[in-house]
Amino acid sequence: MEKWVAVPILDKAAFGEQLPWYVLVLLIIATVLIAAGGYVINDYFDVKIDRINRPDEVIVTRSISKPVAMQLSLWLSGIGIVCGIIVAILLRSWTLGILFILVPGLLWFYSSSYKRLFMVGNLIIALLAALTPLLVAMANMAILRLRYETILPYISLPHDLYAWLGGFALFAFLLTWIREIIKDMQDQMGDRELECHSMPVVWGEKWTKVFVTFLIVLTLAIIGHLWWHVLPFPTNWNSLSTRYIALGIIIPMLSILWLLWAAKIPSDYKTCQQVVKFTMLLGMLYCICIVRGL
Repeated sequence: MEKWVAVPILDKAAFGEQLPWYVLVLLIIATVLIAAGGYVINDYFDVKIDRINRPDEVIVTRSISKPVAMQLSLWLSGIGIVCGIIVAILLRSWTLGILFILVPGLLWFYSSSYKRLFMVGNLIIALLAALTPLLVAMANMAILRLRYETILPYISLPHDLYAWLGGFALFAFLLTWIREIIKDMQDQMGDRELECHSMPVVWGEKWTKVFVTFLIVLTLAIIGHLWWHVLPFPTNWNSLSTRYIALGIIIPMLSILWLLWAAKIPSDYKTCQQVVKFTMLLGMLYCICIVRGL
């Protein structure tokens, strides 16, 4: 996101790249390690559920013991927090420092309890996914405030940064929310056994599919609005932007809808959520169109 979205916007405003390479590297390391620590601690707390839902994929207690998994999670998260705090100190941003402390705590409580609550766990993961593009905007704005604080209120650069990266964040939020709910439909057997209050357990499959359909339609409506009214690219078929949105985002979203309503067994839902992941990747890669300026 930094090279493909933030830097072109900064270049257009005649500011040029702002984040030093070592700050960007620390930001990436912090994000990756905290996410990895979250995955490990999630596997730690999900051993019983995973033995029911996906017995062949259980890692904790088979490949590594629970104490080792706990230590690994603490080390990964701890190093990630340290890297994040260094970034916050270098950029003099209290907000970034608080976020890098808050996020690992949220991942811990999500894995231990929140994911078993109705919709709460889904929303937490979706919000954390949306935070990744926003971190790039926040880091760039922090260093811009250090260097150009007096002129920032009079230019459109802050708005442009947050608008573009916020758009990617919203897309990541909605697609992650959709994927998490579909994943709950895949895992509902174990969730019922261990009395988790996931949406399929509380509402049933039919109404859960209706809700996911609403999220997909909402996502398509937002994309359509941005495509037609906001994006500064031509809306004719010959533009890369138009073809990419149509073929790389809208058609895969419609295929998700078809796969969702055709799904009957866990393997069907697994295929569906894999298509959601692929669509999210394609959506993030739309940033190439920004660089091309088409």
